[in-house]
Amino acid sequence: MAVRREPEQLQALKELARNLRLDVLEMTTRVASGHVSSSYSCVEILTALYFGGVLRYRADQPHWPERDRFFLSKGHAAPIFYAVLARAGYFDRDELWGLRTVNRRAEGHPVQDKLPGIEMTSGSLGKGLSVALGHVLAGRLDRLDYRCYVLLGDGECQEGQIWEAAMAAAHFRADNLIAIVDYNKYQESGPISREMELEPFADKWRAFGWHVAEVDGHDIGALIETFKAMWQVKGQPSVVIAHTVKGRPVSFVEADYRFHGKALSPEQAEKAREEILCA
Repeated sequence: MAVRREPEQLQALKELARNLRLDVLEMTTRVASGHVSSSYSCVEILTALYFGGVLRYRADQPHWPERDRFFLSKGHAAPIFYAVLARAGYFDRDELWGLRTVNRRAEGHPVQDKLPGIEMTSGSLGKGLSVALGHVLAGRLDRLDYRCYVLLGDGECQEGQIWEAAMAAAHFRADNLIAIVDYNKYQESGPISREMELEPFADKWRAFGWHVAEVDGHDIGALIETFKAMWQVKGQPSVVIAHTVKGRPVSFVEADYRFHGKALSPEQAEKAREEILCA
């Protein structure tokens, strides 16, 4: 039986995160399309989940019934998701270079089972938490103890369906459900604080009956510890509010939210590569 993988050395995970950012840069620059900054804010989150001994999975058996499930609710971050799945062994990395290309499998937003490891079709925001909760409840019926992790965008948390699902998860005491919010404080149209403020964000989740933890979303070690601490929570769902920086570590992308859905030019990509390698 597969077990949750033991974490590699932290420095190796940091180097992996660097390489994942380079994968995203190469994918999006080749096609001149894709969401770079939204992918970069959650690199360490996905690195911790897939390579830090958190998720239980078998890449060569993507439908293994006892696997933990991961749901990318913020589907526009597909480039980093594909890069992670490829490096985890779900499919050949050559698939990455077909991002957003006709007759290739790496769609602009994830499509369920189009590539191995994709548990849900996402892109229309607000659905992921509901889908993850459904899988948790199905696991109860099947007497399986898998956990469901769902990555939400902070702008996505302005959606009413997120809070309906949050209420339902607490009602059903879904302690195998772990939500993660990529709290980078920006959405496509500008700062969260200007568009629709979420604060007091942690208190909102607590009021809905959730166990809440806050963490630096770029600290892989802290993320691993936080995710594993959620395994001890009983009788209520958990949410990890990961404080991140959109576009990190590329300075000019961090400084301009308009890169949300815009790929970098070849000249910008070269500058970004230099900053990633020096970070």
